[in-house]
Amino acid sequence: MTWESPAAFFAMGGDGFFVWGSYAVCLLCMLVEPWLAARRRRRALTEAGQDSGNRHPANGIEDDEEDPRT
Repeated sequence: MTWESPAAFFAMGGDGFFVWGSYAVCLLCMLVEPWLAARRRRRALTEAGQDSGNRHPANGIEDDEEDPRT
């Protein structure tokens, strides 16, 4: 398919608004999704850190308790 000018290409025979609008919405979703995923991950890590309190990450024992395994 050939077009006489760039304007004819972007017009897409009168359907350009729908074609290019679809591309724009798809691009927006592809850009926003990784940002939202990173935000959810940061929030989950923050909540997990607050939830653990003062427990040692390796053994789950509070810092002032003695390790029964030693």
